[in-house]
Amino acid sequence: MNAHINFPQRSGPSTFGSTLPTNTRPSDTTSLRMPRFFKRLFKFPQMDFEMAIWEMTALIIAPKKVFRKTKNTWHRPDPSFTYLLSFFLLLTSLAWSLAYADGVAKTIRITLVFIFGHFIGSSLVVSALAYFLVGRLLSGLPGRRRGLFGPPGDGEQLEFGYCFDVSIRAFFPLWVFLYVVQFLLMPVIAKDYWASLFFGNFLYLAAFGYYIIITFLGYNALPFLQHTELILTPFAVLVVVWFISLFGTNLPKHLAPVLWAGAALRKNV
Repeated sequence: MNAHINFPQRSGPSTFGSTLPTNTRPSDTTSLRMPRFFKRLFKFPQMDFEMAIWEMTALIIAPKKVFRKTKNTWHRPDPSFTYLLSFFLLLTSLAWSLAYADGVAKTIRITLVFIFGHFIGSSLVVSALAYFLVGRLLSGLPGRRRGLFGPPGDGEQLEFGYCFDVSIRAFFPLWVFLYVVQFLLMPVIAKDYWASLFFGNFLYLAAFGYYIIITFLGYNALPFLQHTELILTPFAVLVVVWFISLFGTNLPKHLAPVLWAGAALRKNV
């Protein structure tokens, strides 16, 4: 008589938009339970970089079109946007380093801080805060369990993966205004003139204003959240801070991205 082993069937939703069918073979269980985001992390041919470029363009001119449900999940298990924006940050870090850093060591430091500190690190922190605060305070379904990465079959759960999607897309305008435009205008907006102070500080108002608006649009797209307009509250505070800064605080001189990485602005800026 041949021995026969009955493998226990594992149940429960998977993460990042993948499902575990009931007829799954035991040998396939591990691979199917792995989040699709991580499975595609190094599969570059499967990444949709064209969609990522379209989203970056839309985030500036029509951000509302970016957030929509795809198949059975709001989260998109495609790291192409993260890779592409990280590459752009690499390029801008080299530009800031050539202009304001001395030596290879500081260049490497600025590059690492730009990508893993400013972008990835801050996005993870904001995603974690949004996952717990937005999911708890704005959910129209009290008592419902929130999926960490979210099963695709349940469209009424806040997914951590979706929170991360919103955060990295909201970071894109920050990159445009503070890492690109500010770098190009730095010789002008860092001067001791009120016009320089006004336009330099306006870049920060535009950058963080876009960040707040895109964050609001991201969560407002979820039909099971209520009172998402509360996310716009920091915008009023931002306007007040910007107005106060016009009385003598040149933000580019104190908040330029290269300063966050430990480099110093040259005196002739």
